[in-house]
Amino acid sequence: MGTFETVDAGGATARTYMTGGADPGTPGVIVLHPWWGLNEDVIAYADRLAAEGYAVMAPDMFGGEVATAVDDADRLSSEMSEAVGEAITLAAVDALGERLGPGVPLAALGFSFGAAWAIWAPTQRDRVLATIVYYGTWVDSVLGRAKVPVLGHFAEDDPYETAETVTEFEQGLRDAGREATIHRYPGTGHWFAEPSRDAYQPEAAELAFERTVAFLRDGLRQ
Repeated sequence: MGTFETVDAGGATARTYMTGGADPGTPGVIVLHPWWGLNEDVIAYADRLAAEGYAVMAPDMFGGEVATAVDDADRLSSEMSEAVGEAITLAAVDALGERLGPGVPLAALGFSFGAAWAIWAPTQRDRVLATIVYYGTWVDSVLGRAKVPVLGHFAEDDPYETAETVTEFEQGLRDAGREATIHRYPGTGHWFAEPSRDAYQPEAAELAFERTVAFLRDGLRQ
């Protein structure tokens, strides 16, 4: 449905998946992958957002590598430097923004590992007007460096993002004067929205997607 393209990321090139956005003025969404890499789950999710009327770019943080086992995913995410993550995130935001034209709003959406970059992106680029995270947080002063609303989808039982961490994240957003809509999905675990994982829960994933589309329509003023 989409195409693979390259963008300039601080002097290097980064691979991206681009889908949707044929009409002028179409809002854009940057989709930032989990620690598995830019896999078929992420590509399918990007295509679903495109079908809802968005221009979607999903950058590849891992240079084409994709993991299926936790140990490999942990290695890939650990080996990627913060500077590389920043460069690729901003390259995707800037490339999609240039494609869509001046004034067209963007949102940043991240799964797990990618959630941190989705939270960080609007601190660097004013045209990123909304953030969506799936079972990923960032709890420190960065939350006060942007004012855009945040939608969060979290599992009930998650050793990576505990209930305490999610509460701290939500409170940090509110303390920073930001609008935070946080959903917790009963009977779910980490990766509940990713079809290739054993933790996949289709009903919760579908509800999260519907809530995401509604949030984007409001946040990007469609």
